[in-house]
Amino acid sequence: MLPAPLDPLASSLFSLTAIATLLLAFVMLGSRWLDNYLYAFAAQSWAIAALGAAVGYFAQAPDLYLIAALTALFRGLVLPYLIWRMIRRLQIARELHETLRPASALVVGALAVIFSLFVSHALAGPLGLGGTVAILALTVMMATVLIGFLMLAIRTEAVSQIFGLLVLENGVRLGAQILIPGMPLLIELVILADVLAAVACLGVLVRYLLTQFGTASTAGLKRLVG
Repeated sequence: MLPAPLDPLASSLFSLTAIATLLLAFVMLGSRWLDNYLYAFAAQSWAIAALGAAVGYFAQAPDLYLIAALTALFRGLVLPYLIWRMIRRLQIARELHETLRPASALVVGALAVIFSLFVSHALAGPLGLGGTVAILALTVMMATVLIGFLMLAIRTEAVSQIFGLLVLENGVRLGAQILIPGMPLLIELVILADVLAAVACLGVLVRYLLTQFGTASTAGLKRLVG
């Protein structure tokens, strides 16, 4: 577990990394270009890996170094590479069918952050979360998860929705690293395997959409509703 109270250096480092992760989620939310999603997600994954290594150092938990290395390798390199290949095969550069304009999406995202801040302050007492870093971690976790859900709701391209799912999972991962750094290594590895499996399944979905509808937009799936 993390020592209490936190060292000022640790507190500043955790806060900076959490805020950077949230800002990168806003980069994806406010952009139409798939390359921007890709670079922002890779940077977000590297930031979470750096946070995991820092938590491992200050919490004296060497197993977190392995998790940080796997996060940097798979989420920071392997997943972006697989999605990059998918984008190149689809020959799609941007989101074509928007249900909400990027500027409006940013406003909704900002409202999600405000909502998350109020909820975090309300839960801080019952959950026994002391200090600004824990409240900030809970706020960023909830806000990033909500932004991920928002991306799933307003984006129609299958690749964009893959990024929404990954952003959602990154938010949960970030909060878990700060709030419960003692999570067993086996659980961490299972979560990482689930993410890889989910991306593989979504890749199959993209190929199905191209075969059946000639497009990677999930809007065509509405025809399957009875």
